[in-house]
Amino acid sequence: MKWAEITIKTTTEAVEAITNILYEQNVGGVSIEDPKDFKFQKKHEYDWDFVEEEIFNSGYDGVIIKTYITEERDVSDDIKLIKEKIDGLKEFGIDVGEAIVELSQVDEEDWANEWKNYYKPTKIGEKIVVKPTWEDYEAKDTDLIIELDPGMAFGTGTHETTSMCIRELEKYVKPESKVFDIGCGSGILSIAAAKLGAKDVLAVDLDEVAVKVSKENIELNKVEGSVNALHGNLMEVVKDKADIVVANIIADIIKILAKDIKQFMKDDAVFISSGIIHAKVDEVKEALTQNGLEIVHVESLGEWNAIVSKIAK
Repeated sequence: MKWAEITIKTTTEAVEAITNILYEQNVGGVSIEDPKDFKFQKKHEYDWDFVEEEIFNSGYDGVIIKTYITEERDVSDDIKLIKEKIDGLKEFGIDVGEAIVELSQVDEEDWANEWKNYYKPTKIGEKIVVKPTWEDYEAKDTDLIIELDPGMAFGTGTHETTSMCIRELEKYVKPESKVFDIGCGSGILSIAAAKLGAKDVLAVDLDEVAVKVSKENIELNKVEGSVNALHGNLMEVVKDKADIVVANIIADIIKILAKDIKQFMKDDAVFISSGIIHAKVDEVKEALTQNGLEIVHVESLGEWNAIVSKIAK
């Protein structure tokens, strides 16, 4: 089968927002080529052995996102809508960079294997290891393994925003914890919370495809006994309160969430928010404090920030 390969040249800041746009179009998979991810994570000489040199020699300093749509569809309509939605991200203050969208053709077999070159088992924090389903990994006694297929995922754990959330979950999850994951994407944070021992985890997303992917990954990781994924708005589908609320989204949505998030938090709960670029940190902190939350901790990684807050006493 022939597929249309859509290539988008953008910035690290816009990666997650654009990826969500693409999945809303029901695409056939997404690959992200961001040299910053590898340069930041490199600790040993052999860390880049699996990375193709073309990532560093592409002639483009920013991020290259590739997605695939079967040519049985009207690709021109898809591209038009994708361009419009990417352009709309500017209204949220997101720097999309050049936002160049290019079209080419690729065979299914070539596409199905290309992105596997960029994804290997990765340890995040002290315990969590995220690995692709086809890779072997010799786990240590303390390792908690999350298996994902990045060909169908919204987040693989290697991005700074997700990594920071997982590290904060490691600090706060306790055996009896109830956790809400807002904008769950691939379900990785919900799965991580369950692996860390949370008793009850609810993953919520407005995107039906995200919920479908989350459910598949929840079953793959055998945590369906403690994790439930629901489609809808947090305000509409949740009537309970949690010990931990985590939201790995974008700064402007976190500012909106700040107005109502307290009603979903127990008195001693924490709110872990991530996906916040440096330029938006003060705005998010102000929104949280104005709505009765106290800033506990701000963590920075690469271009991104995560803010942990709690209900002010």
